[in-house]
Amino acid sequence: MTVESVGTPNAPTTELREPPVAGGTLPLLGHGWRLVRDPLAFLSQLRDHGDVVRLKLGPKTVYAVTTPALTGAVALSPDYIIAGPLWESLESLLGKEGVATANGPLHRRQRRTIQPAFRLDVIPAYGPIMAEEAYALVERWRAGKPLDITAESFRAAVRVTARCLMRGSYMDERAERICTDLATLFSGMYQRMVVPLGPLYKVPLPSNREFNRALADLHVLVDEIIADRRASGQKPDDLLTALLDAKDDNGDPIGEQEIHDQVIAILTPGAETVGSTVMSLLLVLTEHPELGDKIRDEVKSVVGDRPVAFEDVRNLTYTANVVTETLRLYPAVWILTRRAVADTELGGYRIPKGADLIYSPFAIQRDRRSYERNEDFDPDRWLPGRSKDVPKFAMSPFSVGNRKCPSDHFSMAELTLITAVVAGAYRFEHASGSDARPRIGITLRPRRLMLRALPR
Repeated sequence: MTVESVGTPNAPTTELREPPVAGGTLPLLGHGWRLVRDPLAFLSQLRDHGDVVRLKLGPKTVYAVTTPALTGAVALSPDYIIAGPLWESLESLLGKEGVATANGPLHRRQRRTIQPAFRLDVIPAYGPIMAEEAYALVERWRAGKPLDITAESFRAAVRVTARCLMRGSYMDERAERICTDLATLFSGMYQRMVVPLGPLYKVPLPSNREFNRALADLHVLVDEIIADRRASGQKPDDLLTALLDAKDDNGDPIGEQEIHDQVIAILTPGAETVGSTVMSLLLVLTEHPELGDKIRDEVKSVVGDRPVAFEDVRNLTYTANVVTETLRLYPAVWILTRRAVADTELGGYRIPKGADLIYSPFAIQRDRRSYERNEDFDPDRWLPGRSKDVPKFAMSPFSVGNRKCPSDHFSMAELTLITAVVAGAYRFEHASGSDARPRIGITLRPRRLMLRALPR
C-alpha cells in the first residue's frame, strides 16, 4: 500500500464511510481513562478495529489512525496541520510562535532560519563537544556508585544541545533545573491532553501548583539564556545568534516572543527526547548485555585503543543499528496529533474539517503486520538486506515531510557516539530502586532507572 493508494483529499463524501467507534467508553471521560491507565496497550490494539477509529476524549471526538501508509499520508498532506490535543496541551510550554507549533508561512520561514545549523556539512563541527560530553559520563561513572540514569541522561543531552547550538558552557545546576522542569511539565501535559478538564487544571491543587511552578521556572531560564547572550556582546556562529539576527517577511527583526519560543523549541527536543532515548539505550544495554559486548568489539575493530571520535560514527554500523532498533521499540515521541483543515478522505473514511487526528509511532513501529518477531530487539533487522522489507512509514522516529525533525542527523550522530563510548567502557546492571517500566508522559522513557556501571 502506498500513500497514493489511500485516497484523494476532498473526494466526494457521499461514498465514504464513518470510522467505527472504539469500545470501552465511560461517561464524561470517554476513552480518556484507557489512555491514562494503559495507553501503550490501548493504542497498540486499535488497528484490530480498523485503519481509522473514532475515540472520545471528554466531549471531543478524535480520529485514531492506525496503519503506516495512512499515518504517512497524514504527515505529508497539506490538509492536516500541527494542532489537536497534543499541541494544545503543549502550548503553555512551546508557545504559538516556535518552529514546533507554527504552521504555514511562519513555519517555513522558521525552518529556513534554523536549518543551516543542522546541515550535514556543519554537524561534524559539533563532534568534539559530543565526544567530550560522552567521555564526561565515563569519567563521572568511575566512582562505582549507583547512577540515577534520568539525571545523567538529561544532563548530557541538555549540555550537548546548549554547547552545540547556543555555544554556552552552562552550569550543571542550570541543566538540572531544565531537566527537572521538563519532567514535571511533560507528565502534566499528557494528562491534560487525554483528560481535557479545562478549568479544573486551574484549581490550586498540589499537582497544578507544581506544574505551574515548573512552567514559570523554565520560561525564566530561557529568558536568562537570551539575556546572557545579549549581555556578552558575542555573536558566535550558532543557532542562537541566527535567531537574534533573524528577520521576518518584511525584513524587520523577529519579535521577542518568537525568539523565546524558538529557544524553547531548541531546548525541549534536545533535553527531553534525546535524554529519554539515552535512558532507553542504557536500559537496552542492561537487559541485553550481549549487545554491549558486540558494540565494544566493533569499537575496538574500528577505533583501536584511541578514544572514539565523531569521524568514527559512520563506520560504527552495528552501534547505529542498536540505536535505530531502540528508536523503533522505545520511541520518545510515541504519540502525535494533527487537525484537518478541509473535509477530506483517509483510507475510504470521511474526515470532516476541524477534526483532530491522533496516531502512535509506538504502535506503528511494533505492529506485527510490519515486523517479524515484532517485540524482539533485533539490530540486524536494519541490515541493508533486511531493512528493505520494512513497509514505508512503519519506521519514522523523526517524522516525515515538512514536519520532519531538522536535527535528525545531529541526534543520530549524538546517540551513536554516546552509545559507543559508554558501551565500550562499561557493562550495566540494575541497582536498588530501579524501575524499568515505561513512564507515560508526552514522551516515553523508563520510569526510574538506577544502574551500576561495571568497568570492562
